[in-house]
Amino acid sequence: MITLKQLAQELNVSISTVSKALNNSEEIGEETVRRVKELAERYNYSPNKVALSLKQNKTKTIGVIIPDILNHFLAKVLFGIEREATQRGYHIMTCISNESLEKEKEALKLLANGSVDGFILCVAEETQIKNEIEHFKKTINQGLPIVMFDRVAHDVFCDKVIVDDFDVTYRAVKSLLSENRKKIAFFSSVDDLSVGKLRSHGYKKAILEHGQQDVLELKMKKDDDYQQKIRAFFEEHRDVDGILSADSSSGVIAINTALHLGLKVPEDISVIGFTSQSVSELSIPKLTTIRQHAKQIGASAADLLIKRLEKKHDALLDFKTTIVKTTLVNNQSTLKTVS
Repeated sequence: MITLKQLAQELNVSISTVSKALNNSEEIGEETVRRVKELAERYNYSPNKVALSLKQNKTKTIGVIIPDILNHFLAKVLFGIEREATQRGYHIMTCISNESLEKEKEALKLLANGSVDGFILCVAEETQIKNEIEHFKKTINQGLPIVMFDRVAHDVFCDKVIVDDFDVTYRAVKSLLSENRKKIAFFSSVDDLSVGKLRSHGYKKAILEHGQQDVLELKMKKDDDYQQKIRAFFEEHRDVDGILSADSSSGVIAINTALHLGLKVPEDISVIGFTSQSVSELSIPKLTTIRQHAKQIGASAADLLIKRLEKKHDALLDFKTTIVKTTLVNNQSTLKTVS
């Protein structure tokens, strides 16, 4: 492989001139830039990225840690991160924590050893349950910025990208109430997570403000049989006529269970869920959804990190929380278009 020095010798110019020409420096004349680039292309020259990163103390690589690669929402966020990073001249290295605190720590330690310039991550479920944040603080203190998205650690000072979980849940319940629903329930399998707690608070606020029914929540754990739990709930609460699902699957299960029990959707019961368009199509009628715009979340997280890496704002101050607005999309399991 030809080196920068060999290119300079053949062209009878300095190494600095070749380097500046390849980087389109205004200090170098157009004719010299043309000659340098033609020779570099002829020899298929490419810069030594390892040496360049050592010299600049930058790898142009972002570490991404997500809890579950099979989660459709997280996969779309990852797509948004990769696309934005590529457009800005960065690469990504991805690790999966599998919702494990220890794996999350290992991923941070592995990539913080000179492999990446900073991190974008969604906090693992075990980390949120145990409320451990020291590994994040340690990484930031090493000079590696972190951007958290979706599930975040509120006590860690870093940039964050979230959705309006509380507000959109509140508005979704208000929409069900405007259909004259009398008994609205809240289903959740994400109650241990920050997003689940915010969604629960939004539901409770809307119900308590209305004042005509009690709070009615079904909380499920990861290992529960969702179908069995939801069927038992329907059998116990036969007058329920509205469901808001805080996770990606229980809304679809709620529709299918209601239909199996002889209820009509949306005539007898309306259902809204946090999920993707593809999951909403697993029921007939299709589930009315709260769309989270995952690709935009990923792009916003990459943008925040790259701006910090390129020091477009103070590296220690001015941490920003970007709120990506969700959209309520009517897919036939509610009586009217939600807003």
